[in-house]
Amino acid sequence: MFCSKKKSLEVERIVKANDREYNEKYQYTDNRIHTSKYNILTFLPINLFEQFQRVANVYFLFLLILQLIPEISSLTWFTTIVPLVLVVTMTAVKDATDDYFRHKSDNQVNNRQSEVLIDSKETNLKVRHALSLTSELGADISRLAKFDGIVVCEAPNNKLDKFTGVLSWKGSKHSLNNEKIILRGCVLRNTSWCFGMVIFAGPDTKLMQNSGKTKFKRTSIDRLMNTLVLWIFGFLICLGIILAIGNSIWENQVGDKFRTFLFWNEGEKNSVFSGFLTFWSYIIILNTVVPISLYVSVEVIRLGHSYFINWDRKMYYSGKATPAQARTTTLNEELGQIEYVFSDKTGTLTENIMTFKKCSINGRIYGEVHDVLGQKTDMTKKKEAVGFSVNPQAERTFQFFDHHLMESIKMGDPKVHEFLRLLALCHTVMSEENSAGELIYQVQSPDEGALVTAAKNLGFIFKSRTPETITIEELGTLVTYQLLAFLDFNNFRKRMSVIVRNPEGQIKLYSKGADTILFERLHPSNEDLPALTSDHLSEFAGEGLRTLAIAYRDLDDKYFKEWHKMLEDANAAIDERDERIAGLYEEIERDLMLLGATAVEDKLQEGVIETITSLSLANIKIWVLTGDKQETAINIGYACNMLTDDMNDVFIIAGNTAVEVREELRKAKENLFGQNRSFSNGHVVFEKKQPLELDSVVEETVTGDYALIINGHSLAHALENDVKNDLLELACMCKTVVCCRVTPLQKAQVVELVKKHRNAVTLAIGDGANDVSMIKSAHIGVGISGQEGLQAVLASDYAFARFRYLQRLLLVHGRWSYFRMCKFLCYFFYKNFAFTLVHFWFGFFCGFSAQTVYDQWFITLYNIVYTSLPVLAMGIFDQDVNDQNSMDCPQLYKPGQLNLLFNKHKFFICVAHGIYTSLVLFFIPYGAFYNVAGEDGQHIADYQSFAVTMATSLVIVVSVQIALDTSYWTIINHVFVWGSIATYFSILFTMHSNGLFGIFPSQFPFVGNARHSLTQKCIWLVILLTIVASVMPVVAFRFLKVDLFPTLSDQIRQWQKAQKKARPLRSRKPQTRRSSSRRSGYAFAHQEGYGELITSGKNMRAKNPPPTSGLEKTLYNSTSWIENLCKKTTDTVSSFSQDKTVKL
Repeated sequence: MFCSKKKSLEVERIVKANDREYNEKYQYTDNRIHTSKYNILTFLPINLFEQFQRVANVYFLFLLILQLIPEISSLTWFTTIVPLVLVVTMTAVKDATDDYFRHKSDNQVNNRQSEVLIDSKETNLKVRHALSLTSELGADISRLAKFDGIVVCEAPNNKLDKFTGVLSWKGSKHSLNNEKIILRGCVLRNTSWCFGMVIFAGPDTKLMQNSGKTKFKRTSIDRLMNTLVLWIFGFLICLGIILAIGNSIWENQVGDKFRTFLFWNEGEKNSVFSGFLTFWSYIIILNTVVPISLYVSVEVIRLGHSYFINWDRKMYYSGKATPAQARTTTLNEELGQIEYVFSDKTGTLTENIMTFKKCSINGRIYGEVHDVLGQKTDMTKKKEAVGFSVNPQAERTFQFFDHHLMESIKMGDPKVHEFLRLLALCHTVMSEENSAGELIYQVQSPDEGALVTAAKNLGFIFKSRTPETITIEELGTLVTYQLLAFLDFNNFRKRMSVIVRNPEGQIKLYSKGADTILFERLHPSNEDLPALTSDHLSEFAGEGLRTLAIAYRDLDDKYFKEWHKMLEDANAAIDERDERIAGLYEEIERDLMLLGATAVEDKLQEGVIETITSLSLANIKIWVLTGDKQETAINIGYACNMLTDDMNDVFIIAGNTAVEVREELRKAKENLFGQNRSFSNGHVVFEKKQPLELDSVVEETVTGDYALIINGHSLAHALENDVKNDLLELACMCKTVVCCRVTPLQKAQVVELVKKHRNAVTLAIGDGANDVSMIKSAHIGVGISGQEGLQAVLASDYAFARFRYLQRLLLVHGRWSYFRMCKFLCYFFYKNFAFTLVHFWFGFFCGFSAQTVYDQWFITLYNIVYTSLPVLAMGIFDQDVNDQNSMDCPQLYKPGQLNLLFNKHKFFICVAHGIYTSLVLFFIPYGAFYNVAGEDGQHIADYQSFAVTMATSLVIVVSVQIALDTSYWTIINHVFVWGSIATYFSILFTMHSNGLFGIFPSQFPFVGNARHSLTQKCIWLVILLTIVASVMPVVAFRFLKVDLFPTLSDQIRQWQKAQKKARPLRSRKPQTRRSSSRRSGYAFAHQEGYGELITSGKNMRAKNPPPTSGLEKTLYNSTSWIENLCKKTTDTVSSFSQDKTVKL
């Protein structure tokens, strides 16, 4: 407690190097982390507390206490305590197993050697370098041991992009910022060693501050079940009160006449007290409407669904031998109700791979393949790739199919040579040789890696650099260029340039960047080349490739010296330094000569576009939450077809203050509603603060497609209480939402906003440590086991290797789990109301004495043996349509989102069905037995025969009912359904046998009754009449419903039956080029600051940031995909997928 109080009051942190005693007085936390929920001492109390938050468990505990009172209990207490202990124990073992793996993971992290930081890592590389003062210490252990600097810095917080502190040493102070700090979770690259001073440890680190707490997740069905159990308990109280009142009246008017026979003394038992005891007796007898076996069955079904996910070979990634993994067994049906998916970008949607595909040089495209007639064709594996065997430095994985480029290089085309020379010189790449003598490039931008690698394969090899020189190998000849200036990239310039002097003494400026920027700075003498290159850029962008413009300028020696002198003065200036430098860059980067353009493909993971399209058709909204720049986010949106040029509008929120953000949101909403005529009457009021729960009518009435893009700085203001209403309203009416430059905590806040105020089921998917908080916040957390370690997987509920498996997880496993669980619950409530309420009707004919209508063994075995396995088989194996049709028709997913298959309305229908069946089960045998003699002339209206007849009718009725409810029959279903009936008769005749009566005469008093009753034809006629009267109304109703008002699944199921014998071959989906606006990719992936590092001589090598965006060369056109998605079904079932009035 003391430490926690101290932590909350900490405003700054003071740490002294190499002084343990000095630091211990502040009682900072150690480096241990804890993600587990329990330990040995806390497991039992905390786990029991969590389990008894389930209302049903409290209900059964209450019943157990009642059954311990002999005056009111008609049933033995074993019937409740055994199932209750079984359920609690099973759940506790499962929770303990889950937490054991969390402990195991924590121990792995906490016991690592100090040289290794942590297993998880960022692929988004950042510039980090030491203070020049401390870097001079080098690797001298003795000097490092004497270092006694004191760091005074900010208190622990979750801001990953900010750090403020001061290092005091040797009488001087040195400022510390984010570039001087390495965060927990990072891995060192491009440097062989690093000595550091620990500032934050364990739970105080920024990574753990962002990780969030492990939450106890429950499904919406669990929450509904809690409500229904309360309702049922209220219903039981009402029934108990009715029967108790009946008992009091009966005892007062009739019962006193029997007291002589029962040896009661006058006044020993008055009618009111009798009614009070009868109330509790009936509460015990009628409790089987919600038997404890319901919860045992639910856990077994969920476990089965989890194993199906684990065993699914179509979700197995052979590339890394990684199967899908259900890390929890309690959330499966929630997978069938997802409305919002929150996805990370890097490593989740993309492959982290960039590939050079095409280029335009001097008005000619290289990279396209033409047939013998000169027509452009697709590049395929059958086409022979360009051979680079003559180049020993060539990358083996690099493929290029256009031989014309190599021919132009060999012929000495000066423009082609200058183009490749620029690619080899104008970059921030670092090179090194491995032990085999091979060149290894360390790249800060994946775009640069692709371009430099392409130049390397084409004969212009970047070899090495110093702060003053760049050495390249041009077609086998080493050439060293003097590096005169490095004009670094930033977000405003969207370009970078280098100024070099070649061996001939010529000074050249080489520049590359966004085409819209460079084209404005071209010399007028370029004539028609810009227009032709612009057409090529549009063509490249239409194929989803990331484009860059390439240009150069010859500089006069005298002019350069004057410009360089002004640049040195600007660098030394104190006031307006950045503005002066930017102005000088602008001055020299003009009158450029255009060389051409490049086209790079940032590969999406296979199947991402199809998955996103399919999920969109399932009415699932996908929001991308990424730490990348706004331009990168837009690019990935276009690459995934989440953003298209056909959208009505794309709203970009980039305000720097709360006022600006609110105004931008207001204008966006006005624009959105202004484009929808249905809102032109002005009835939609934006200024008034409406409840955050957006009116679904308003949302559905908005026509057209809109997108919202918001950056992290604006999002911080938009999440404030007085603005988040506007943000949520706008975002929920947009088809696509992209949040960029967001922190891990902001990701979680966005999820919480939608989760809380939209009352929607959410899913978060990511692959890195920065996604953990989001994964924990969502209803369902999915971890991708990719390039960024296992932190996301360890925090997730489900894990697999590729984003495309999300489609199968939701549309197949999720939908089936929801469908099965709903059918299971509907049937379970029906069969138990039918079973239990017979006692209620019997109460009116037994003097309200709490006498059970069945014998106790039947009551005990009904839910455990006679009806447990058939409903389990249905809950585990049933399916309305097969997996392929579930994938092909995403519209089938919508009933889960609308909660149509099991809700309060469905529950009341099941209750009504059960009440009707109980009436038939009781009154048909009662009427048939009334004053009737058997075939042998003897009276058959005895209690035991009546009980056997009703029990037999009940078992057959509920078995026939589950046969009607089962959509998908397996051998297991047949064995369980018909085997349960056979088991009933076997146990019935055994318990009524002479042999068992001879051994346990007091336990089995119904000796010979089964044989006597079930050998008479009239009994079987009564049973048959009861079955027909119970089942026929259901059969008739369902037949008419399917025939007159078929649901989508009904129609597909009919199509499946029609196609069972002859399945047509599925046609290949047409491959078309996606049309989109041009987007330069270079400026979106690069970071500022590398030029200064290179020219400073520190030679700090850079690390890969996440690849940003792009699209594979051949894509499915979104319209064609949508049209073809349900093609198989629409061919046979009269356009049901296009009929908006189809009932779900």
